[in-house]
Amino acid sequence: MPFQIIRQDITRVECDAIVNAANKTLLGGGGVDGAIHKAAGEMLLEECRTLGGCDVGQAKITGGYNLPAKYVIHTVGPVWRGGFFREKEKLESCYRESLKLAKANGCESVAFPLISAGSYGYPKDKALKVAVDTIADFLFENDMTVYLVVFDKNVYEISSRLFAEIKEYIDNNYVDEHALLRRTRYLNAGIQSVDACMPTMCDCASMPMSELDNELKNLDESFSQMLLRKIDEKGITDAECYKKANIDRKLFSKIRNDINYKPKKSTAIAFAVSLELSLDETEDLLRKAGYALSHSNKFDVIIEYFIKKKNYNIYEINETLFAFDLSLLGN
Repeated sequence: MPFQIIRQDITRVECDAIVNAANKTLLGGGGVDGAIHKAAGEMLLEECRTLGGCDVGQAKITGGYNLPAKYVIHTVGPVWRGGFFREKEKLESCYRESLKLAKANGCESVAFPLISAGSYGYPKDKALKVAVDTIADFLFENDMTVYLVVFDKNVYEISSRLFAEIKEYIDNNYVDEHALLRRTRYLNAGIQSVDACMPTMCDCASMPMSELDNELKNLDESFSQMLLRKIDEKGITDAECYKKANIDRKLFSKIRNDINYKPKKSTAIAFAVSLELSLDETEDLLRKAGYALSHSNKFDVIIEYFIKKKNYNIYEINETLFAFDLSLLGN
């Protein structure tokens, strides 16, 4: 998946580069900065002394030393002062300049902390939106795997308004699996046997082979075929589709080249979001892969919420899924 939100200690993330939320001196500090310097060892500090500091919104690169990452990219975020001193612009620059450095140094993967959201006081929901939007803009033009690393779930916040709306939607639409099972039993109370509603082995065995052959020759279009048809109907390129779906190019190539490819449910939904399908169209696409949306699944209820709202921003959807401790969309 090109963009992932993960809960991890950034000093333990195995990738080409990790980003350090540094101060202007680049000589270490508290929080993420101190943890990275401690894990990397004294050689990181020695190299940082040669860099001459760093301005807010800019970035500089060093070796990773004892870290699992090859590089450390140091960037200085803005201190929050009410949003009246170009804090958003400076924070966006932190992400952009760090990503440029990563690309210039041949990095295929980079991990970010949530910059400025700690002691610098940037409101966490606003810092999160800047991070996701800026990274998303970069990934639409570039191929790279980017991680947003959250060590403590308490530092991760989506908009309180959005969280409240989705919580209410779940409360109103989510059906507990056991309650659903009980309801199904009540509905089936008049049926003496479930088997009476199902085709028997004899029914299938009695079908003439010629009829069975005809049925097999007239199968509906597969998931792959429907996906490619929808891309053409929407008038977008393959790259636009898989990037908006947070799917990497290699997986999309597999789907395109295998008419019978069966994706994971999260991948199928990601494509539905990318194509901005209606709820009915999403259900149709999911059926091609053997899936359905259910009100006994909170993941599905949240997906339904966003589609009904016509909010097809996959990164915002993934922020919400992460906040509810659910799997993310993409491959």
